Amino acid sequence: MTDDDRNERLRSLSNVGLISYLLHLIVAVGALIPGGQWGPTLLIVALVLDFVKRDDARGSWHESHFRWRIHTVLWALLAYLLTLPLWLLILPGWLAWTGISAWFVYRIVKGMFRMNAGQPMEFPQ
Repeated sequence: MTDDDRNERLRSLSNVGLISYLLHLIVAVGALIPGGQWGPTLLIVALVLDFVKRDDARGSWHESHFRWRIHTVLWALLAYLLTLPLWLLILPGWLAWTGISAWFVYRIVKGMFRMNAGQPMEFPQ
């Protein structure tokens, strides 16, 4: 693989990453806005994009970003499902989902900043 091919691959992965992060961010911000839950379709699109393109990122620093986005969505989904019964009491459900959504926004923004700086995501060992 030539340097031009490698640079083109990284540029392409950066574009895919930016699109995915933006879709995730729209979903995450939408989850914090009352009545703004218009994002499940966008979330599915972003998640499918990440699963489809992650093999292209193998061996590059972008690989960690695909893993980061996928893990963020899966952990958030698990947290939403586990706190679903709290909605029977309304306020606890709202508080739990607001906290999960804020965590989701934090993770997506952190990933966007690191990707734009050309840095991989760090995972605990």
